[in-house]
Amino acid sequence: MGSEDLERLLLGYALRDAVKHGGRASVGSVMSMLLGDYPELRSRAREIASLAARVVEQVNRMPAGEQKRLLSEQYPELARFEEQREKGDKGLPPLPGAVEGRVKLRFAPNPDFVIHMGNARPAIVNHEYARMYRGRMVLRFEDTDPRTKTPLREAYDLIRQDLKWLGVSWDEEYIQSLRMEVFYSVARRAIERGCAYVDNCGREGKELLSRGEYCPTRDLSPEDNLELFEKMLEGEFYEGEAVVRMKTDPRHPNPSLRDWVAMRIIDTEKHPHPLVGSRYLVWPTYNFAVSVDDHMMEITHVLRGKEHQLNTEKQLAVYRCMGWRPPYFIHFGRLKLEGFILSKSKIRKLLEERPGEFMGYDDPRFGTIAGLRRRGVLAEAIRHIILEVGVKPTDATISWANLAAANRKLLDERADRIMYVEDPVEMEVELAQVECRAAEIPFHPNRPQRKRRITVCTGDKVLLTREDAVEGRQLRLMGLSNFTISQGILREVDPSLEYARRMRLPIVQWVKKGGEARVEVLEPVELELRRRQGYAEDAIRGYGVDSHLQFVRYGFVRVDSVEDGVYRVIYTHK
Repeated sequence: MGSEDLERLLLGYALRDAVKHGGRASVGSVMSMLLGDYPELRSRAREIASLAARVVEQVNRMPAGEQKRLLSEQYPELARFEEQREKGDKGLPPLPGAVEGRVKLRFAPNPDFVIHMGNARPAIVNHEYARMYRGRMVLRFEDTDPRTKTPLREAYDLIRQDLKWLGVSWDEEYIQSLRMEVFYSVARRAIERGCAYVDNCGREGKELLSRGEYCPTRDLSPEDNLELFEKMLEGEFYEGEAVVRMKTDPRHPNPSLRDWVAMRIIDTEKHPHPLVGSRYLVWPTYNFAVSVDDHMMEITHVLRGKEHQLNTEKQLAVYRCMGWRPPYFIHFGRLKLEGFILSKSKIRKLLEERPGEFMGYDDPRFGTIAGLRRRGVLAEAIRHIILEVGVKPTDATISWANLAAANRKLLDERADRIMYVEDPVEMEVELAQVECRAAEIPFHPNRPQRKRRITVCTGDKVLLTREDAVEGRQLRLMGLSNFTISQGILREVDPSLEYARRMRLPIVQWVKKGGEARVEVLEPVELELRRRQGYAEDAIRGYGVDSHLQFVRYGFVRVDSVEDGVYRVIYTHK
């Protein structure tokens, strides 16, 4: 991509960001949009950043009215998409008790796998609220269960990469497994306050609570319970022999709320943690760690799925015990993507049980963010759909048609057009009156100055799709001339476009024989991956991996690999 095209792209992104944020664009947002949509430019990020800074400075000096006018006139697709996005943003209701500049939110993934479309919802919504209120965003890895939800070392970076691609930035980052002493300190204070205790009754402790009773240690003094806690830390109890419980109501109608477990022993010799190994034996449960960190990190609003409503009740017990002011809790419905698997456990099971059948966590048949990216879905389309859904408490199912429609509006403006022929038929060309003709075909209808020139002479051969190569048919080869198919030969009848319009001829894609590139198209259909073979015009060789293209009369594709001259592309959608 030349510097002129690059500067034009940056100007569009900067205008869009400025219009979205009250007349002020930021270099970080502009770079995030650019590299998210054109990942092949990441290797030039440092070089591009200085150009982006100049463009952003230029845009920020413009009056707001001028910014909107330029966006509308020079970048109509971005302007229309921004208008739609704004309608989606208006679906985000005001946060209760929010004060501009003092709002602090968090996205807290478990790094036991990559994130998927459902996880993207809290990430994007929290990030958008942080921007709306000029607040702060925290990324917190919740990795305190090395036994059941074992963290993956590589998942930490993969999640960071996915968030950056989605345009989600953060101001602070924490990893809970590196904060164990903080949790121990709060546990000691909770025991000292008499609202937590060590249950050393083993399995019987759980059975007692199921009957509305409890382990006798509940009635011990804080000093005695502190002594038991230190013994837990020193390894005098084995896994399952002792836990720290929050004192709630042992006869609560909901058994899961009865003196729930705050700290437990995990044998990390058998289940080592990828970051801290076997250094710690006593680990906080999800609800205890979350309560402590949300307070310590001064989180003002917790936005998450309604499946956490019971967890909210548990976490409030910690706030009451410690005398802390709780954040505001907002729960929204579950999110599904029609036709895609979002469940981490189901995806892992498929990868384990059918290892040769899937490409990995980023397989385009999965609803992981990496899988959607590999399929050719743009980050802005995902953000648009998620902000449109908002934070409604009802469950929502996003149809692939709606996501594809949002994606298509973006790709239609950006993707170059390439001619591709599937199930090809080879035909000889016979021109009339001239020996050769040159087709000059723009790569994009909105940028006619960028085009390729393909010269075809009498006797040359071209490839057509079998469904177009019908004996006796008249048609126009895109950008070249009009022909009749007679005895397997393309015989020129009239070169003019006016003739094609008058005769209502179909305008078809074609590939000149001799310079064609072999193409394999992979089309994901639920858990099936259909493979098709064909040929693309020579111009495809100007595009590398991660390029988004539109195959004329076929659909949008993303270049997945280029090996031995064969282009493997993934079909995105029509």
